[in-house]
Amino acid sequence: MRALDERIALVTGGAGGIGRAIAEAYAREGAQVIVADRDAGATAEAAADIGAAGHRAIDVTDAASVEAAIIATVRAHGRIDVLVNSAGILTEAPATAMDPATWAETIAVDLTGVFHCCRYAVPHMVERGWGRVINIASQLGIKGGRSLAHYAAAKAGVIGFTKSLALEVAEHGVLVNAIAPGPIETPMVAGITEEWKAAKRAELPLGRFGRPEEIAPTAVLLASDPGGNLYVGQTLGPNSGDVMP
Repeated sequence: MRALDERIALVTGGAGGIGRAIAEAYAREGAQVIVADRDAGATAEAAADIGAAGHRAIDVTDAASVEAAIIATVRAHGRIDVLVNSAGILTEAPATAMDPATWAETIAVDLTGVFHCCRYAVPHMVERGWGRVINIASQLGIKGGRSLAHYAAAKAGVIGFTKSLALEVAEHGVLVNAIAPGPIETPMVAGITEEWKAAKRAELPLGRFGRPEEIAPTAVLLASDPGGNLYVGQTLGPNSGDVMP
């Protein structure tokens, strides 16, 4: 029996990067995966490649868009067992020179988007008495990063939100945890300067960035039964040694 047989899993940011790797891993483990992402074409293509059970175009910054996607998923599949919040953006700008719009956009996608998805999906899990929520944070939410204050602040918020929500819903059988990867070779990181990436590689005890498929097994663990049963409000750190709590 595979680790996630018959589970219904909704993965935001599932068309690429870490989200896609998690969606692929979940499908291999027997889950019925619904891929959700902003670009409808890319989302449909990723879902077809993965052999997903469905796909949804979603704008995580828009509460109405999120609510509609959750309602449609529950109607189509009967429930949501696992929610993975992997939608995110990453830009580079010094804090004192940052355009306020850049700050606001990052917070909206990387933090408020997580709130929106949990706000509408978790009540269905609570009603059924079982669920898993996995929020993709970052090691920069723990240690900060030069020219990445907006991103680090959003991801620190994800970690705090994860702990708080976990306290609220664990008694109802819903376990909420976070994964805080180190730098990963994804299209999102490709937009950061080579100077920044070279300096970061030099800091890492492992000496290299990770790959999306190296994050996915942690997401499988947290979603599995019994593997994930005792994780409550935790932040797991596959981060090449960048942070050692």
